Order: sequence, then C-alpha cells, then structure tokens
Amino acid sequence: MPTLYLHNTLTRQKEVFNPIDPNRIGMYVCGPTVYDFAHLGNARPVVVFDVLYRVLKKLYPHVLYVRNITDIDDKIIARSKETDEPFTDITNRTAQAYHEDIAALNALPPDIEPWCTKHIPDMLAMIQVLLDKGHAYLAEGHVLFHVPSMENYGALSRRSRDEQIAGARVEVAPYKKDPSDFVLWKPSAPDQPGWDSPWGRGRPGWHLECSAMSKKYLGVTFDIHGGGLDLIFPHHENEIAQSSCAHDGAPLANYWVHNGFLTINNDKMSKSLKNFFTIRELLAVAPGEALRLTLMSSHYRQPLDFSIDTLRKAKATLDKWYGALRNTSAVPTQTADIPEALLEALCDDLNTPQAIALVHEYVNDLNRAQTPDEQAPLRARLLAAGTFLGFFEQEPEAWFRWKPTGEQEGPSDSEIEALIAKRLEAKKAKNYAESDRIRDQLAAQGVLLEDGPQGTSWKRG
Repeated sequence: MPTLYLHNTLTRQKEVFNPIDPNRIGMYVCGPTVYDFAHLGNARPVVVFDVLYRVLKKLYPHVLYVRNITDIDDKIIARSKETDEPFTDITNRTAQAYHEDIAALNALPPDIEPWCTKHIPDMLAMIQVLLDKGHAYLAEGHVLFHVPSMENYGALSRRSRDEQIAGARVEVAPYKKDPSDFVLWKPSAPDQPGWDSPWGRGRPGWHLECSAMSKKYLGVTFDIHGGGLDLIFPHHENEIAQSSCAHDGAPLANYWVHNGFLTINNDKMSKSLKNFFTIRELLAVAPGEALRLTLMSSHYRQPLDFSIDTLRKAKATLDKWYGALRNTSAVPTQTADIPEALLEALCDDLNTPQAIALVHEYVNDLNRAQTPDEQAPLRARLLAAGTFLGFFEQEPEAWFRWKPTGEQEGPSDSEIEALIAKRLEAKKAKNYAESDRIRDQLAAQGVLLEDGPQGTSWKRG
C-alpha cells in the first residue's frame, strides 16, 4: 500500500500520516448548523472528507469517522422566533434535508453523527474542569474561557494578538477579563431553549460543543480534525484551547486538514449578490455525481470557482464515462482492485485532479479496445476506479435518462422506446426519410439517439 501524505495546517507542511494506533484511526469533521438548506460551501468539505474517509478505509482496518450536527445555535433560535416554530422541528426537518442532499453526492455516512443537544452533560463536565484548572471564570451568568491563561494560544492560525481580537467574532462585553475571551456557557432567556447547569439555565457555546463530542467518541487526542479554512479561526483555535487546557496540554488532534474557499463566478458567495446556491437547487440542474465531480476537479486546498457552466461540463464528462460503460455492457463481468496509480494519487494529499485524469485515461483505453476479451479487464478497472471515487452508483441507462427538475415534459421512457422500435422498422424497410424524421422528432424533444453495434441507445440531452 502507498504511504499517505497530508498537509497539516498546524505545521504548514505536507507530512507522512503516522496514526496514533494503526488499528483505529479517528477523524472528526465539523458538520452543519441545521437551520436552513445546506449550501454549496457545505458541500465541499462533505466531498473532500468523504474522499479522505474512503482512502483511510482502504489503508487501515478500522476508521472511526465522526461528524456532528449543530442543533442549538443563535441562528437556529432566530429562525425559530421568525417562524414561530419549535426549534426542534426546524433542526429535525433541516437535518433530514441535509442527509438527503449529501446522499445525492454519494458521500458515505459518518460512523457516528452526534447531535449537540444530546451531549449537554459532556459539555457541562468539560466546563467544570476548565473552571477548576483556572482557565475559565464566571461573569454575569456566563462562563468564559480566559484566553491569556493558555500560553501558546493561536498556534494553529498563527495570528497576532491584535488579529486575534479583531477576528474573534466574539462580543466585546464589559464583563470580560480580556476582549478575546469566549463563551463556554451563556444564559438563556425564558423564551429561548436552555438547560439547567450549576451556573444557571443556559446553553453551550459553539466551540465547546465540538470539543466535548470529539473527546467522547475519539478520546483526548485523535488523528485528524477536518473542516473548511473559514473554521481555523476562531472555531478550531478555540477547540484546541478548551481541549488542551482541560487535558493538561495534550493535543486535540495530530493533523489538521482544511479545504479551501469556494467562490461563485469569481465572487464570494453572498445572498446579497444573489449568487448563493443550495445543494438542493443545484441537484435540480444536474445529477449529484456531476456536482461531486465539480467539487473534486480542483485540489481540496486550492480555491474553487464554481459556475453553472462548470457543473454542466462535469455532467458532460460523466456522460463520456458512463457512455464507455454502456457501450461495453455486454462484455463478460470482471472485478478489479483499485488501480495502484489512482490510490497513489489520492495518497499524495488527496490529489483528486490527478485521480480524475487517470479515470479519463481508463475511459480512453476502454473506448479503444476492440474485442470483449480486451474490453473486460479495462471495464473492470474503470468501474473499480470510478466507484472508489464515489461515481458509477447507478446503471448507465438510468444515468442517461435523468433530466433536470422542472424541465418541460418530454416523451416517457416507454414512448421513446416505441419510437426507436418504429424507427428500426423504417430503416429495415429502407424508409430513411421516416427514420430521420423520428430521430429529428426525438432530438427536438431533448432525446439524443446513438446507433452502435449493439443497437440504438438514447439519452436525454
């Protein structure tokens, strides 16, 4: 097996991955805050860490992948107030939609998906430890982490003291000992969700939630912590502070892996610019596998500029990949292991562009093969490579029959098949004018015919 290399944000270097225990790999990735449909920015880390999860599962006998659901947050409370709907109804409905959307991206589910509100006792216990060790203090119903109590605070983001305060996204309140101190526990008003605690009824701070849940399922120190670049500061920096100070300086994670930013037509995603796409909206434009391919087309650490045009190009690429499978569907079935070159590309800090380039080569090799004996092993290699990357989750015929949501109703599958049969009869009778008329009729309705040695196949354009 090839050696896995990962870029570690903590050291700013690509390093050999040396797990704590090769028989039990632990990975924690920050999940969604469930108050609205997941957007494209949420989709990128889902796909990135799904690829890493697949690689880890290939290399190691047991991998424990934990991705949380944040189901208590000020945004959720605000949405509940706006809609006059119980916050649990909002979070349950939104989480279900999230699961449906990322399933369409062929992302494997995590092994454990903890919900924050189910782990309040774990959070209360960690707060008490931080209080006892002198890293936290009480102030006007709040419990706050005292940032100056940690000597090496800021090692992950490498921000100066002034930058930490400017970018902390924390409320500058008179009861804080230091402007950069952040909330571990905050009081809840009577009309807000809250839980009893030794410091009064309230709710946890966002950073605390991940520290408590990762510790519960992965231990004090685990292998990999992942998320988007936007989470490095303050979220991941504060997770490190809480966890390390609660556990006598022990590191929270040995490798910090972050995916790059995403833009829309070279502009930052923004609702005000009306360039804000949800996953659900994009799944109405192209199949989930096309969105997955788009998100994998750039190296995960690099910026990714998205447009509807790039999504459509990804769909066209997958048409070629699926087309190679459809054209060889009659060859004897063989199985193959993941190509070594493809696994080596992914082990080089998840080089998905190189992996995709290899799949293009496999498609070309299969298309050039002439006989079933030549095609069978090449088809098996393509299937093994594509499936490992999260593609080919459906039969080629089903792929080519997909059409965008809301597209004007065209002929049904059975109507198309009937017209193809009628066209075949016309060709046998050498009535080529009628044959061409049927082809043109279907083309006008968005159905493209392809004549081959095995007969006529079709796809929706």
